Amino acid sequence: MSTPFVTLTSVAAPMLEDNIDTDIIIPSREMKSTGKTGLAGGLFAGRRYRQGREENPDFVLNQPRWRKAAILLAGDNFGCGSSREHAVWALAEHGIRAVIAPSFSPIFAGNAVRGGVLPLRLPREAVVALAAAGGEIHIDLPGQKVAAGELSYDFAVDAEAKAMLIGGLDAIDLTLQFSDEIAGWQARDRAARPWVYDIVSPSNG
Repeated sequence: MSTPFVTLTSVAAPMLEDNIDTDIIIPSREMKSTGKTGLAGGLFAGRRYRQGREENPDFVLNQPRWRKAAILLAGDNFGCGSSREHAVWALAEHGIRAVIAPSFSPIFAGNAVRGGVLPLRLPREAVVALAAAGGEIHIDLPGQKVAAGELSYDFAVDAEAKAMLIGGLDAIDLTLQFSDEIAGWQARDRAARPWVYDIVSPSNG
């Protein structure tokens, strides 16, 4: 399970270029484990560091104003490229809980929801307006609204994705919510087709 996402208020770091792919989000050389932790240091490593691992002061997440941003503002097709889940894990471990962009790679968007990160779609002009406003952004996931100062936008979200994020659930957790229904179906099926549940050992052919 991940931390439930209900509301979020944070400054939003602007990275408005299109086609930020998963190798930009976390280069393959930074993926030194198969686990979900230990990846934050590799987030945007190709841009975040200079030679010798010195921080690049020009990179947005190294600037004092954005260093603790929990929201990214991005361009079209964010998360394209390979399907690596590490990209979401690195964002989440760094503290990024939402990415606002006009569009996402479908695989990345699915990985984001499972990793507790909200992939929030808004028209490009809305994303640009939020970046220009420069202040804190408030996201209300149950109400499906984004606000910053006088700006306010409604956004669409898949019902299952919304339930997973608000509940802090992964796909298995979501399925287990229906455990009573699953057990009931199995009981009815066992009664109707008992032979399906007979265990035949290899020695009995």
